[in-house]
Amino acid sequence: MLLGVKLAYSRSVSASVVVGSHVWVEDPEVAWLDGVVVEINGEEITVDCNSEKTVTANLSNVYARDTDAPSCGVDDMTKLSYLHEPGVLQNLRSRYDMNEIYTYTGSILIAVNPFKRLPHLYAKSVMEQYKGVALGELPPHPFAVADSAYRQMIHEGISQSILVSGESGAGKTESTKMLMQYLAYMGGRAAAEGRSVEQQVLESNPVLEAFGNAKTVRNNNSSRFGKFVELQFDKRGRISGAAIKTYLLERSRVCQVSDPERNYHCFYLLCAAPPQDVEKYKVGNPRTFHYLNQSNFFELSGVDESEEYLATRKAMDVVGISHDEQDAIFRVVAAILHLGNIEFAKGTETDASEPKDDKSRFHLKIAAELFMCDEKSLEDSMCKRVMFTRDETITKSLDPEAAALSRDALAKIVYSRLFDWIVNKINNSIGQDPDSILSIGVLDIYGFESFKTNSFEQFCINLTNEKLQQHFNQHVFKMEQEEYTKEEIDWSYIEFIDNQDILDLIEKKPGGIIALLDEAWYAGTSIL
Repeated sequence: MLLGVKLAYSRSVSASVVVGSHVWVEDPEVAWLDGVVVEINGEEITVDCNSEKTVTANLSNVYARDTDAPSCGVDDMTKLSYLHEPGVLQNLRSRYDMNEIYTYTGSILIAVNPFKRLPHLYAKSVMEQYKGVALGELPPHPFAVADSAYRQMIHEGISQSILVSGESGAGKTESTKMLMQYLAYMGGRAAAEGRSVEQQVLESNPVLEAFGNAKTVRNNNSSRFGKFVELQFDKRGRISGAAIKTYLLERSRVCQVSDPERNYHCFYLLCAAPPQDVEKYKVGNPRTFHYLNQSNFFELSGVDESEEYLATRKAMDVVGISHDEQDAIFRVVAAILHLGNIEFAKGTETDASEPKDDKSRFHLKIAAELFMCDEKSLEDSMCKRVMFTRDETITKSLDPEAAALSRDALAKIVYSRLFDWIVNKINNSIGQDPDSILSIGVLDIYGFESFKTNSFEQFCINLTNEKLQQHFNQHVFKMEQEEYTKEEIDWSYIEFIDNQDILDLIEKKPGGIIALLDEAWYAGTSIL
């Protein structure tokens, strides 16, 4: 994962390759192999890869290997002689093998997920070491990035932003926690009375994780939403307010879960709640609920979800969610589970539907009780569609398949509204400082996604990542290289992939994809 952006790699230095040169050559199994050039025939090159095998490749696809690079790697990759893909990957691997999971590339921090706990890296004593120390003087660490942002904000009087980016499972959520932990340490109040702002901000993490995180193929605690946390500071550098903004919650996960992934944590936490709560919310074994049993994965290794349920409720107390509000939240969560167990069959009228059997009617009744709404109205909301025209209101009965889709749509929108309500409640409880002029924003956005079946959600997520990549390209490559040219600095042009054409295809008006989708949607609504 990159705190900031992805790396762009420099061109192959094929012009300097001769027989006897140490090089990297691409391999379909292990990405890159190192070896020695034994023959060059025009544009074709033969490489002896440590006597294991001989590889023939095009000269333009061969990269020079730095034989003087230390075996343990370097802590800042700007120190590498060759900043190309195989050189970068080899350096990261060398450090990873030594449990050095952080590496700089200038002011950018790269983190490689260790997939295990390393508590010694994040103790308070470690935070104290990084306080006020210039970036690069100590080993690479998220604390160093956070300290640099904090000091620049204080000394220069300019608000800062930290971007946490990377693929799903890269470790973005944990890195964000480390950044927030350090900023709360630097901006905390030593003798605060009651619940302090920084405590509430930190305790908002387990609440948002319970309702916005889920197990995916790569990650047992994957954020299924984007999050921007803005910490506001007063003139003395103390945290005086905060605001949390969320983006692109993956609503489809509520109803569709593929093996071996899971639905949102809160559903499993509720099923593992104390007996009195299980009875109160009329839940039980997660295997009995359709929205959960589409996957055969129910329990996370090393996680006691009954304890996590209690910890989540305790965190809710800290962020200002009352017990009555907590009760309402979990009633909605339970109701969604019961909604998923309602099946539909053909009704007495043509193209109409109704609950399939007594079991479905039971779940309908429980869902209505938990929602505190009329049972018949809830049934109609799934089995009928109401369309509004200029002159009248038309009610259309739905067939069983359409009713099931309507049920899932209801579950998704209710869960999405619940999540938004929780975020707003946290923001109202924490409070914002209207007098604050300095802030540090931390953006944790989930990375590029490509599934077997990709929906509009993946389209939006990937567009966001393309925009962030273009922002980096603009500021790190385009503007810097233009500055070099103006100052007539002798330098070698760095090639990078400019994705502006992709963004134009999607965003440009009037012929971009989004503009065409908007036009089609408005045309459809105007017909009604």
